[in-house]
Amino acid sequence: MSQPLTVLLPRWLIPMTPGCPVLEQHALVMEGERIAAVLPRDEALARYAQAERVELPQHVLIPGLINAHTHSAMSLLRGVADDLALMDWLNNHIWPLERQWVSEDWVYQGSLLSAAEALRGGVTYLNDMYFFPTAMARAAVDSGIRAGVSINVIDFPTGYASGPDDYIAKGVAAYEQFRGEKLLDWTSAPHAPYTVSDETFVKLRELAHKYEMQVHCHIHETQDEIAGSLKQYGERPLARLHKLGLLDERLIAVHMVHLNDEEIALIAKQGVHLVHNPSSNLKLASGVAPVKALEAGGVNTILGTDGAASNNRQDMFAEIRAAALLAKGISGDPLSVSARTALEMATVRAAKAMGRGDELGTLEAGKLADVVAVSLDALECRPVYHADAQLVYVAGREHVSDVWVGGRQRLKQRELCALDVPALLGRVEDIVARMKAGR
Repeated sequence: MSQPLTVLLPRWLIPMTPGCPVLEQHALVMEGERIAAVLPRDEALARYAQAERVELPQHVLIPGLINAHTHSAMSLLRGVADDLALMDWLNNHIWPLERQWVSEDWVYQGSLLSAAEALRGGVTYLNDMYFFPTAMARAAVDSGIRAGVSINVIDFPTGYASGPDDYIAKGVAAYEQFRGEKLLDWTSAPHAPYTVSDETFVKLRELAHKYEMQVHCHIHETQDEIAGSLKQYGERPLARLHKLGLLDERLIAVHMVHLNDEEIALIAKQGVHLVHNPSSNLKLASGVAPVKALEAGGVNTILGTDGAASNNRQDMFAEIRAAALLAKGISGDPLSVSARTALEMATVRAAKAMGRGDELGTLEAGKLADVVAVSLDALECRPVYHADAQLVYVAGREHVSDVWVGGRQRLKQRELCALDVPALLGRVEDIVARMKAGR
């Protein structure tokens, strides 16, 4: 049976393949869930004369953005506790609220809200970390977004699980329930070195190898974390995890703000992927990842928003811009992170980190058709000299017009295609009203 053909006809197209420039007057052809071709506009119109055409006259096409670290359900805690240091924020605000309120439905509704925000911002993949993974999985499938769903583990009990083995058992059951779902990947997700024991880390390492998953973990987020590790274990967290066999190409290490030269060399050698979360780390005053040194050392540095409780925007355009500007300002080197490098962090590099570089992250024939159209027609986006730089330094998520995930349109002229937004917002407001009344 033949697959439906759609020809996208943008003004500019950025494939994000190595060395490929911005293309003008080119077309992207989608056949079913995959990209069939990227070729000159006139050739596409002649070859695919019977295909559906989508004219995008002042738009730039890019691969779908990948948010490499978020806590999707925490959109329900957006703005609940601002202007606090990390451990105060966690211990005195976030964890107490989670103990009281987090449930399967709470996570599902919050994850749907985040999926809607993501799609409207050009994000086609959320690498999530949270409890009740079946809820996140359902939200991703129902909204049509891709997700890395976590088998999230912490050493103390919560309303979700009683302890490490219970977290793992429930996570594996969720994985088995959704095995084969095309939109979902799964990660083995120890929360952090200060909340996970050596024994649990080893179990999660073995889980990742058994099921061929990536490992998703917060590491070196604050100086206090490092000081605590030195006191408890006599070594820094990365050294401890290295001894436990965690530092390899499966590890997606989140934050990594406080690193010395030896640690940068080590993670580069071991192939560890590092998720830079500039906005969240700034807001919590955790610091700024040493991106210039990471780039010089060859570390695969990528980008995430963190959750809406700490950012508070799940806005990858904001993170892309912040990554480029912060690196320049901190290092004093305007060449430290170029516009193209910042875009790579949210596309092709992130796909590699998720173990999906063969199918995602670039616009080329054979890959999955995760495609985003950004309109540069607005007056604040004009004139356009360099479309790639314009995306980083000028455009924002509000300029995303259309999104396709696996060839299926999920955002059309700013309207979500698979979600009833008024109904969703009604359910969210009901939850928030109950939380406010119960605090």
